[in-house]
Amino acid sequence: MSAPAQTSSGGVWAAAWKRLRADRVGMTCMAIVAAFLVLVLAAALDVIAADWQREVGVPDAPPSFVGPRPAEDVGAIIEPKGPAVDLSDIDPLAPRYAEWAAAAAKFKTEDAVRQPTLPLGGDRLGRDVLAKVIKGAEVSVVVGLAAAVVATLIGTLLGALSGFFGGKLGDLLEWVYNVFTAIPTILLLFTFAAIFPRGVTSVVLILAFTGWTGIYRLIRAEFIKHRSREYVRSAEAIGASTGSRIFKHILPNVSHVALVQLSLHVVSFIKSEVILSYLGLGVSVDQVSWGTMLAEAQNELILGHWWQLTAVTVCMAVFVTAFALFTDALRDALDPKLRGLE
Repeated sequence: MSAPAQTSSGGVWAAAWKRLRADRVGMTCMAIVAAFLVLVLAAALDVIAADWQREVGVPDAPPSFVGPRPAEDVGAIIEPKGPAVDLSDIDPLAPRYAEWAAAAAKFKTEDAVRQPTLPLGGDRLGRDVLAKVIKGAEVSVVVGLAAAVVATLIGTLLGALSGFFGGKLGDLLEWVYNVFTAIPTILLLFTFAAIFPRGVTSVVLILAFTGWTGIYRLIRAEFIKHRSREYVRSAEAIGASTGSRIFKHILPNVSHVALVQLSLHVVSFIKSEVILSYLGLGVSVDQVSWGTMLAEAQNELILGHWWQLTAVTVCMAVFVTAFALFTDALRDALDPKLRGLE
């Protein structure tokens, strides 16, 4: 009789951390993901990018490394040279101009000086693209992570119950799964988007309710495979409760499956948020996300203003790639086969 493959959850995570520390790529990607999460937290607390709506630059200000555009390209008024023309002979109101100018000067407000260039450029209103990217990361990353976590929790819980118990409960959950998978995902997204009001919370719930099915199917298959293994039967024989067998014995040994799906869903949900925001079904109009920035950049790119599109695309690519590689390394650290337990 072979030794049981069961290990405690604390031992699983300790072994996973030891293996992860030996993976340079995984640790580097974890640092990048952590840096993004720190930026998101700082933006949420208004420590940085709190004034992203301020028009600090000229419209479509180029990046600093490109340099300012000529004055005629930004709509500057160039005063003609030479003496001023006397209009008193042909304009009867000319003598009143000085009086009106003096009266208006009492109520005149000084316009803030707009910068000709910004670190990563400006949008069509002169808002700083760097501040918008950071503030947009707050929405997009939170939406992607929160929706993926909620979808993973739903799929994992339902998959564990269906795979472990089977019977009528399994049949009921299978029926719910088949109903959701029979409807095209894009139609489900539009249906839920029409029901829920616009906002970050609504987008998270919409994506979670439409994205749990794939996780459910994989977790259910893993639980069906593990529920009859020797370490689970041994735990049952020594009096382990049903909850203990599900969450303490089986779940740690199938967690790598959930982590892989979590990684894939973060990427997928960020893309879905882009689509929803582009179609006007995502975040509200007074918020900025990577999706709304891409929608704006589409029109700017036609005019040759590429910096907003480049900034948001690079940030998305770096975060998504780092997150995918990090969760891939974490999956390898948690996989029982790679730990030599199977």
